[in-house]
Amino acid sequence: MADYHDDLRLAHALADAADATTMERFRALDLKVETKPDMTPVSEADRAAEELIRGRLQQERPHDAILGEEYGVEGGGPRRWVVDPIDGTKNYVRGVPVWATLIALMEEGDDGYQPVVGVVSAPALGRRWWAARGLGAYTGRDAASGTRIHVSKVAALPDASFAYSSLTGWEERGRLDGFLELSRACWRTRAYGDFWPYMMVAEGSVDLCAEPELSLWDMAATAVVVQEAGGRFTGLDGREGPHSGNAAASNGLLHEELLGYLGARG
Repeated sequence: MADYHDDLRLAHALADAADATTMERFRALDLKVETKPDMTPVSEADRAAEELIRGRLQQERPHDAILGEEYGVEGGGPRRWVVDPIDGTKNYVRGVPVWATLIALMEEGDDGYQPVVGVVSAPALGRRWWAARGLGAYTGRDAASGTRIHVSKVAALPDASFAYSSLTGWEERGRLDGFLELSRACWRTRAYGDFWPYMMVAEGSVDLCAEPELSLWDMAATAVVVQEAGGRFTGLDGREGPHSGNAAASNGLLHEELLGYLGARG
């Protein structure tokens, strides 16, 4: 099995540098925010954090490719770093502390590119989650303070907590009926949004979550954390990993039921 300790060390270092950049501009009164062609916001901090991460990767891993939300893909080969400089930009620009930098390493194998290292750093929450293939998943304030995490053992929907981002995406894609049925079947539902519910699944405080539309940079890091914590991360079509343009994550015990409500509709 490949040894990912050094790649994980680098991902932590990248996250440390990004955290310093993003926190410096968080809640700044003069923060510059623009609207991208897809009508989503981007701040100067998004761009600065991605530029910083790209520059460091070009120095430390010059033969690896890089895919980032703000500047696209650069390079090629069997290893690709995938970066979302600020997941939750809408929260960031409004001063809500639920946002994170997502850094993943993906490697090409028999089943295509799959994430093998992931760091999810949420400095405004004082939290970080990380994982590497075969090494387990952890959370803490930083790499030196990690505690291993595991998904829950909840095995019945009436006992389960279900997390999501919003209702509108499900409605726009004709999946609202299944979403509402699943919500009624569960014990508790909350719209935490963005990276956070996936990390809650990984640490066992939420049992399942799903989103109807996502990009690879939204999912690569969270997928490996959920998987290394003992859970499942698929698309709504059941395809393993972060490749379907949407996501379903669970403790594994509830995954087929989750897909039964959300995967066969629309």
